[in-house]
Amino acid sequence: MKLIVDVENTVITRDGKLHLDPYEPTNTLTMVGVGDAHGSGEPIVFTFDHAEMHADRTDKLKSLLEDASLLIMHNAQHDLQWLWSCGFNFDCDIYDTMLAEYVLHRGVKKGTSLEKCAERYELPYGKSGTLKEYFKKGYTTRDIPHAELSSYLKDDIRVTRCLYWALFKRYQDQENKSLHKVLDIKNKVCKTLTRMYMNGMKVDEMELEKVRNEFEQEKTNIIFELSDQMKVLMGDTPINLNSPEQLSQVIYSRKVIDKKVWGEELFHFIKDKKAFNQCVEQNTVPMYKTKAIQCDECKGNKRIYKTRKDGTLFKKPNICKKCLGEGFLLIPSQSIAGLRFKPTSKSWVSANGFSTAKGDLDVLQNQATANNLIPQAKFIANVKRLSALDSYLSSFVQGIKTFTKEDGFLHVGLTQHVTSTGRFSGRNPNMQNMPRGGTFPVKRVFVSRFDGGQILEADFAQLEFRVATFLSQDEVAMQEVRTGFDVHSYTAKIISDAGQPTSRQVAKMHTFAPLYGASGYGRTKAEAEYYTHFNEKYKGIAKWHKKLADEVVATKRVTIPSGRQYEFPLAERRRNGSVSFFTMIKNYPVQGFATGCFVPIVLLEFEKLLGNLQSCLVNTVHDSIVVDVHPNEVDEVIAAVAHLNQNLHDIIHQYYDIDFNVPLLLESKIGKNWLDTREI
Repeated sequence: MKLIVDVENTVITRDGKLHLDPYEPTNTLTMVGVGDAHGSGEPIVFTFDHAEMHADRTDKLKSLLEDASLLIMHNAQHDLQWLWSCGFNFDCDIYDTMLAEYVLHRGVKKGTSLEKCAERYELPYGKSGTLKEYFKKGYTTRDIPHAELSSYLKDDIRVTRCLYWALFKRYQDQENKSLHKVLDIKNKVCKTLTRMYMNGMKVDEMELEKVRNEFEQEKTNIIFELSDQMKVLMGDTPINLNSPEQLSQVIYSRKVIDKKVWGEELFHFIKDKKAFNQCVEQNTVPMYKTKAIQCDECKGNKRIYKTRKDGTLFKKPNICKKCLGEGFLLIPSQSIAGLRFKPTSKSWVSANGFSTAKGDLDVLQNQATANNLIPQAKFIANVKRLSALDSYLSSFVQGIKTFTKEDGFLHVGLTQHVTSTGRFSGRNPNMQNMPRGGTFPVKRVFVSRFDGGQILEADFAQLEFRVATFLSQDEVAMQEVRTGFDVHSYTAKIISDAGQPTSRQVAKMHTFAPLYGASGYGRTKAEAEYYTHFNEKYKGIAKWHKKLADEVVATKRVTIPSGRQYEFPLAERRRNGSVSFFTMIKNYPVQGFATGCFVPIVLLEFEKLLGNLQSCLVNTVHDSIVVDVHPNEVDEVIAAVAHLNQNLHDIIHQYYDIDFNVPLLLESKIGKNWLDTREI
């Protein structure tokens, strides 16, 4: 029997964030709705915790769930975690209509909420507006009138039923046949991700505060250093580096005259560099270093007292109009302020002047380094690091603190319906945004739940490069993978031989960058030499990239061996022969096949191998899988990794019917926390 299932539960807002899961003590399951997928009979509502009604007996719901052959849900992870955490032990197949719709989008960003899907398929949906009004008034789901909430829940069941059959029909179309396998695996992985969420990761909250203090101290040091640099660059002009406008003025040494006319439209018809430079000259003015002197009007007091006709002073002072309440006046010198970088094209124009995005700052830092402009390179490095620290403190340190439950566990949220490529996306907080590598201090806060337990991380070696090697069948790359050739040392040698001594560690950031569309633009001359060399060395990959571009121009679509597809409806060949969206066209198949197709199936097999062990999966980031290992099960978990390593190609063939002819390797390490680990 196929059943449509939906749940209603209370939520809580804590630290300004919405918490929807069953691991908040005050959150409760309000109702569960169940309906026959074939439409026979009225949907049934089971009440659990509602202000107007006593809880229903759960026997019938338990029987329905255990006897079902397929459970159909929209956003199944949410429904599953509530049902499983409330003691309903079923393990039948599931079908998530949200994931089914997402797969059909083929990488094009569209809404996947039930409301958006209902609009797209012209299905009746009347829940959202009325419920929002109740929530605005402070109601929880348990306080909304029972009859109304029951009616809305039944409507959701009906809409999900109609959506399921609409999707079922679409998946019968010939053009969608290759997507069946993709969706089937996503539905299986949905259950594993739910169990992983329920497992949670143990957080050492004292260690978290240590990490916070380390970041705060480094941030303070950088702010002091930037303050000294700003004094040299700008004189006494106060600058807020959190303001993109003011940071632009420091970096490019120019200020926009009129922000109302400034922007993309101003440069729309600019065709060449000369015209661009003229437009910049006409619409901006140079920034000059300044010297601050005391305001002679308010004598540095920032405010002045007006005098009445009788000579007495008003009781309340007014802001000094001459210095605008600053207490000082800035006298410009004849010296140009700032770093004096020049934007190279209209793509660098922003609403506030010129771009201060990280990628463009990388380009400017490389330019400064290449031209031996050490102070400029150092300033930009400090600005980038300060931004990174702000992100680490807010997104990770505070994010972990906010979402860690009373029992000290952080339940890692991973979704399958957000990214264009199909890889997992994280939330609350998004650990997929962790810097790559094994040095990120935040990892130190994650420890084992077991006394004497350890954290194991199994990480694919060069997964995306090996996937690109398979997809392109590049002979040089295949030989390097088979022989264990050290590609990072080779990258360092190319850059060093071109005149820029570089370590293997530093060179790693460049080795595979061309796979994803990166070029030598904005890099040092020596670094650019490697990017040119990459395409000459890996001719098979370059040829495959061209084939992808031709395929997209002809069909607007790319299909990878797993059956997953990516659509580029606006892609076209430009007059100069290049293809628009070329970076995405090169990136999506590699990232999608590697982390969107391989990692999920290894996750499924890893969970099977852990079986009834107490050790459990707790996270996956990029192309790694994290396990909380019980002290008595270390050998079993290590054996499970070894088994996966020996059978990776069989696993790929089992799920995708692909003969993957490039070696793959899972490297593993284990330790007392996620950071301090040793290789196995």
